[in-house]
Amino acid sequence: MHLPYQRGPLHDLPDSSQAYDAVLADVTEQALARLTPDGSLEHPAGGDDIGDTSLGVTSLLALAWQRSRDPRLPAAVGRSLAFHLRERVYREDNPGYPNLRRRDTQLPYARYVLEAGAHPIGDWPSTVWALLQAVNVLDAADGLVADTQRAQLLDTAHGYWRRLTEATFFNPQEAGNQAIGCVVGGLMLARHLPPEQGESVRSRALTLYADEIRARRIRDRGALLPPEHRGAYDNNYGPISLSFLAQAHRVSGEGMFAEDGDALARYLDARLTNGGFDIGGPRYSEQHSGFESVLGLRYFGRRIGSDLGRYRGDSRWGRHATRAGDGLDGHFAFMLVWQIQDPTRWYRTPAASTARHQLRAGTVSVAFDDRMTPTLVEAAGTYCLAAAVNRQHGFGPVLDGFLMCRPAGEVRVRDVRADGLTAKLVTKPVVGRDHVLRHVRSLYVTDGTSLWTTVVVQRLDGTPYLLAGLPYAADDGDRVRRTAHAPATGAGPLRLTHPRSTGADHFDTRAATTQEQAAFALAADPRVYGNPDEGWRHLVSSSALEADPAPGAPEHLHVFAVRHGPEGGPFAPAFEDGATGLTVRTEAFTALIGQPAGDTSGEPELTLHARPRAVPPPC
Repeated sequence: MHLPYQRGPLHDLPDSSQAYDAVLADVTEQALARLTPDGSLEHPAGGDDIGDTSLGVTSLLALAWQRSRDPRLPAAVGRSLAFHLRERVYREDNPGYPNLRRRDTQLPYARYVLEAGAHPIGDWPSTVWALLQAVNVLDAADGLVADTQRAQLLDTAHGYWRRLTEATFFNPQEAGNQAIGCVVGGLMLARHLPPEQGESVRSRALTLYADEIRARRIRDRGALLPPEHRGAYDNNYGPISLSFLAQAHRVSGEGMFAEDGDALARYLDARLTNGGFDIGGPRYSEQHSGFESVLGLRYFGRRIGSDLGRYRGDSRWGRHATRAGDGLDGHFAFMLVWQIQDPTRWYRTPAASTARHQLRAGTVSVAFDDRMTPTLVEAAGTYCLAAAVNRQHGFGPVLDGFLMCRPAGEVRVRDVRADGLTAKLVTKPVVGRDHVLRHVRSLYVTDGTSLWTTVVVQRLDGTPYLLAGLPYAADDGDRVRRTAHAPATGAGPLRLTHPRSTGADHFDTRAATTQEQAAFALAADPRVYGNPDEGWRHLVSSSALEADPAPGAPEHLHVFAVRHGPEGGPFAPAFEDGATGLTVRTEAFTALIGQPAGDTSGEPELTLHARPRAVPPPC
């Protein structure tokens, strides 16, 4: 089975001016064919996320008119704009809406579901989206929209802003993308208001960002991130927040948006595999946005100098939102408008700088969490997640069901590049079930094709093994498919095991269940309201690669060695412990893990050299 949402890299979508004109021409034909006698441009199958959708298509038509001067468009824009102002602007409070600060204000808002009281919780973001669609129409209104209609739209947009910032609690769903979107709406609206009024709205928008978003950022993997649905990052909404930060910086020029976008972009770059696969989040575990992410990934990818466009988006939404039958939907159309207007083009080269929470070279990557434990390992087009044993998740030595990967002190990291190799040494103190403090040293080395992992720990009693990943997904052209296997070789015996128990808290990769489905099944609240990351933490056991100790290790050490990647011949590493540290020799490299004489800092030392590959004799 294929994963439903992660498809091709977003930078594969053509983004030239001609390509975008073709997109707008297609939008124009769809919209003109759909336009109803009363002026609606809503998709016939639309039921939720609907309060802004007709206006979103209107904004696309307005942009198309700016670029093409198609004589059919002014009348269509006028009729569809009249429909929104007449039929989709609500002023009576929605019954059951819980997030009002002031009641009966008569300020306008957009509904997530049109039926009164049916699903009022979504009205706040729907009003943000309606505000953003409105300001895009206002930006294109000159020569297109009649003065009276333009004045009515501006009054409505200002009312949306006041509803969002005065009548309701700000950001009631604690969703960074929605909150930053609201700020962007204020910044864009301010440019259309009289100077004194506009400056007041602009100042309020900047204050909201500083006090309600920036001050509430959550730290993860060394970065401060806008909170997303009560978590630090979501692989669907995080890139959307990046797009909002890009537009905020484009509109305002304020440095804090660029600074925060750079931080979020570097964080995303570090957690994202070479192949663009990512997983995890407090709202959706493995759903990915499409066109909504393009602006931010493209804008900040160029700013930080990294190929963020490798992100595998949902290409079904590669240009605009769609409904059943792939028909155009106006939801989030403002993002398509902005990405067309932005002249930035994709940056396609991997970042040259070294990231603490990532190892990346060629077609190999390892993403690490805050504890410097791998969360994703990619090699040979296959992706391994952290495995689970006895409710413990990660990569590391296991003894009597106890996983040794949770640090009990400072985690130290050393990065080295030499002879075409890229390596990361992670040293962390851990406490076992016996309360003894041990130091686990994990060495990751790649030549861009294979990944060699060597884990060293003081000799353990009993029969330990290395938990070396949960095989989960593999590249399959422009799709990602589920897999239950991973190309790997162990210095000692290597086996792929599966849970002996059944149930939602035991994840067997042979079953037709995605990580997201399993995570939501374990979450405390229903799907969409639950936190799949939190649910996944309740996993008791999973399929896993398990590696026994490597032969030939020094007597006082247990050493585990695994090679992920294509079949590369025999794998028989040798180990030698000496006064300067532990030497590891494989078919590809020689590494010295140790501490230099006289070093009082305790920092780990790593020396790395490539070994010459054997050349077959001539025939």
